[in-house]
Amino acid sequence: MIASLKEGAKEEELDAIEAQIGCKLPNDYRCSYRIHNGQKLVVPGLMGSMALSNHYRSEDLLDIETAAGGFQQRKGMRQCLPLTFCFHTGLSQYMALESTEGRMRSEIFYHCPDQLAQDPSAIDMFITGSSFTEWFTSYVQNVVTGEYPIIRDQIFRYVHDKKCVATTGDISVSVSTSFLPELSSVHPPHFFFTYRIRIEMARSALPESACQLDSRYWKITNANGNVEEVRGPGVVGEFPVMSPGKVHEYASCTTFSTTSEYMEGHYTFHRLKNKEEIFDVSIPRFHMVCPPFRESIVRSVSVIPFNEDNSSDTDDYEEGELRGMNMANPGGRCPRHV
Repeated sequence: MIASLKEGAKEEELDAIEAQIGCKLPNDYRCSYRIHNGQKLVVPGLMGSMALSNHYRSEDLLDIETAAGGFQQRKGMRQCLPLTFCFHTGLSQYMALESTEGRMRSEIFYHCPDQLAQDPSAIDMFITGSSFTEWFTSYVQNVVTGEYPIIRDQIFRYVHDKKCVATTGDISVSVSTSFLPELSSVHPPHFFFTYRIRIEMARSALPESACQLDSRYWKITNANGNVEEVRGPGVVGEFPVMSPGKVHEYASCTTFSTTSEYMEGHYTFHRLKNKEEIFDVSIPRFHMVCPPFRESIVRSVSVIPFNEDNSSDTDDYEEGELRGMNMANPGGRCPRHV
């Protein structure tokens, strides 16, 4: 990924881009692009990846010429410059070059069309930064500190709370989460998260402590206090065997209609040397909170009503129910790039 970075742009090249799009570029953006002019369009991208069994995203940091080609003038996205691009989803993060249509200058966001409005220019926004400097440095900080794990040469934008660890006997369980804007919407309220779980048995555990996971239990609570319980066999269709020093990781996903939710639960194991010895291992409580968003100021007065009482936290996602659905380990490359 580092090798894909381009040489810095010259001042006259940046001036020419400003003349082309008719807008001034923020000073911090210009300074950064004088060092590196984005990156070549490659996979995986520099700005993070996310992989589920049937969904893949990896964002490239666009060079200034490519970004200028995608500069937006259409209603609902006026004066917006793309910063990133994903080949697989078409997803981009945009930077507002002017304070217009309810956006603040230099604000960075994922655009999210309002699916209930009759006006196609009604576009909501998931905010990812207040300026280029804040957006880029916070991302780099997460990479450098290890908050975003690097798995098989890809940066995954999972967020891990160091307190989100539970230990039962010799087994520890930790959780990290990530929001997927490309599968989410503000109208109707539909927020999609994936979570990555790491199960580890201590190296100091005795050999006779070896055990096998049989089932999982989840208690899911949304922002309204509604509780749902889910039970199921194994994880990711597997029943991992844990022995001293062994680590098992997997990813799953959930969707909900409130802006926050938390999950907690336990796994049930049995000892290999004595199948009748059954015990539970706690899964720590972990929170999933939708990033800040701004609703479109051009929403049509006449919209399709959304009945929140009839909403469900369990939606179809190609292969079946999301709630409690297990997904493959996110560590793999996109299949087409293996």
